[in-house]
Amino acid sequence: MGKLFTRSGDDGYTGRLGEGRLPKHHPVIEAVGTLDEASACLGLVRAVIQAPEITDVILSAQRDLYWMMAEVSADETAAPKFREIDESRVAWLEEQIEILGSSVEMPSDFIVPGDTFPGAIISLARTVVRKAERQIAYLQEHGEVNNPNLMRYLNRLSSLCFVLEIYENQNKRTIKPTLAKSVSR
Repeated sequence: MGKLFTRSGDDGYTGRLGEGRLPKHHPVIEAVGTLDEASACLGLVRAVIQAPEITDVILSAQRDLYWMMAEVSADETAAPKFREIDESRVAWLEEQIEILGSSVEMPSDFIVPGDTFPGAIISLARTVVRKAERQIAYLQEHGEVNNPNLMRYLNRLSSLCFVLEIYENQNKRTIKPTLAKSVSR
């Protein structure tokens, strides 16, 4: 096995996909780190979820976040090579939200996280996705990111997390929605 460390980041800079290096505190690197954090939170959800019928949806979203991380971390010439988040991925998320949303009773009040352990973790994932959304909005406003579907995707992903939390909290095991399969990559 090769080395598990490179020492190349010891100077406080990290490489991009394409040309150049950025300080580790740069907004691009912050956004990539938050997307990675969102994926890790979704991984925790997938590990503890009580509704196995939605684990494939979560895994697909995690894979989409990896594509998003690649696009965001790439310089402007390399970014198009990693542009996998498009209208079809946003539409896929919308379909999942509609399917799951039709199988739950929407609450009339705000949800206070903690009704179930998995539901609380899903709520945490939603907040991290929202943080990533704010960071991508900043990058778009400053010309660092040029794919408007990244914002749309993250906005829908936070909505999916909201519906997943309700779904998990209501523990509707008698209703097993038929979720659309993700396009394999």
